[in-house]
Amino acid sequence: MRLVPVYYYSSTSGLVRVFAEQLGRPVFNLAEREHRLSEVDGPWVLLTPSYMTGNPNNDTIPEGVRRFLRSAVNRRAMVGVMGSGNRNFGEHYQRAARQIAAASGRPMLFEFEISGTPWDVEECRRILDRLDEGLAAAHGG
Repeated sequence: MRLVPVYYYSSTSGLVRVFAEQLGRPVFNLAEREHRLSEVDGPWVLLTPSYMTGNPNNDTIPEGVRRFLRSAVNRRAMVGVMGSGNRNFGEHYQRAARQIAAASGRPMLFEFEISGTPWDVEECRRILDRLDEGLAAAHGG
């Protein structure tokens, strides 16, 4: 069964990277040019942080995510969105992930704060495992 890869954006803090690398599946950091400019070969999930800009009119979506989503191939194959956020950001908490999910019509699969907890990692793994099974059943695999 194919494990749905997670394409994520992690800044130099590495908090989202640490979470993604614990998921037990292929993960690709959109902060790296080679991944940001690539196109996917099947269903995938986006994991994005939201950043508080201090200006509600500014976008909270990381530029690396924005560039990756410029590809129609990547946008069509995205099957869900997950978000990392900081509750201290108030109304900006999970804003990037929620905006992308709403604009794409894809579901929000999971949200966690900062780098997550061990429970968050396990729960996210369960959700992604169920997604793998559902996609395999839908596509006869």
